[in-house]
Amino acid sequence: MAAVESVFTSETGGRPAAPSRAAWLFSRPVDLCVFLGSAVVSLIALWIGARAGILYSDTPDWAWIPAVLLVDVAHVWSTGFRVYLDDQEVRRRPLLYVMVPLIGLALGITLYSEGELVFWRALAYVAVFHFVRQQYGWVALYRSKAGERDKFGRWIDTVAIYAATLYPLIYWHAHLPRRFWWFLARDFTPIPALIAEVAAPVYWLALSAYAVRSLYRLLLKREANPGKDIVVGTTALCWYLGIVHFNSDYAFTVTNVVIHGVPYMALIYWYGRRRVAETSTRALRLFARGPYLFLASIWLVVYVEELLWDRGVWHDRSWFFGSPWEVGGLKLLLVPLLALPQIVHYVLDGFIWRRKRNPGLFYEASGSQAVLRR
Repeated sequence: MAAVESVFTSETGGRPAAPSRAAWLFSRPVDLCVFLGSAVVSLIALWIGARAGILYSDTPDWAWIPAVLLVDVAHVWSTGFRVYLDDQEVRRRPLLYVMVPLIGLALGITLYSEGELVFWRALAYVAVFHFVRQQYGWVALYRSKAGERDKFGRWIDTVAIYAATLYPLIYWHAHLPRRFWWFLARDFTPIPALIAEVAAPVYWLALSAYAVRSLYRLLLKREANPGKDIVVGTTALCWYLGIVHFNSDYAFTVTNVVIHGVPYMALIYWYGRRRVAETSTRALRLFARGPYLFLASIWLVVYVEELLWDRGVWHDRSWFFGSPWEVGGLKLLLVPLLALPQIVHYVLDGFIWRRKRNPGLFYEASGSQAVLRR
């Protein structure tokens, strides 16, 4: 979601700023569920892991299936549902939607031919960029929805959310090897520990400044943006616990993918519901029948993809996906092909939410009213 903030962004000069007020992106119950609720689920998962004695272990299958399969991989495919099921959207920018998969596949094959580690390291850093930018996107969305226009506040918010995500990543790079990794062992490049030591006080100062400003606005100016506070607070907490405090694959998995994937899938479903009312495209009707058909459709596709991954590449879960295949040299094509949904997700996410490239999508703040038009 590298540019999802642009759906609502209208932080431009020339018109009076709307009064700042508590504003929710979807609705108060939905926002609390997908943003705060997903973080609570992550924390409960940590507690369960501690009680089960696996907090410092690899992710067991009973946690991998809901966290990775049903959330992480599913949110990747949701971008394809948002784009390729909408024939009007595809016809609007056919070159983009055709060339991104083709170039992504060609680039993937090229990188994999240079070595497995080269491929996964490149993909890991693209994924990291995507994860960081998504959290910034939510903050920008909340600022715009609440009509916050002040430059100083925007600077405080931006530094805080980037600190909440970048410092744990810096710490990770400075303390390699860890007991977990993004895709494969050694997919991150080590950096000197001094960089993390320098970044630490900046991290704490940025988050403290954000907290002080939020309390000042709430207590003295009677202004609040609880959704934004939840995003910054849960991001800081989950990323710090999952990457810095704990040192295990299980802790990283349950704190990383849930708060990332659940809100994004909510955004896709929310967008799809609105497109149903605007277009006669039959494929989009799966959004009109509640979230169950939407989720079931994605989870079916996700299972097929992971079956191919496991039987052809990983050979980790034969009990769930079936006996391994020996694909030999076909890995050169199979791995980039199976990784293509991720590549497409990371790239298209930088386009499909941008206002400048989507002139039909814009946010208007007028007093307490917010309108999404297409």
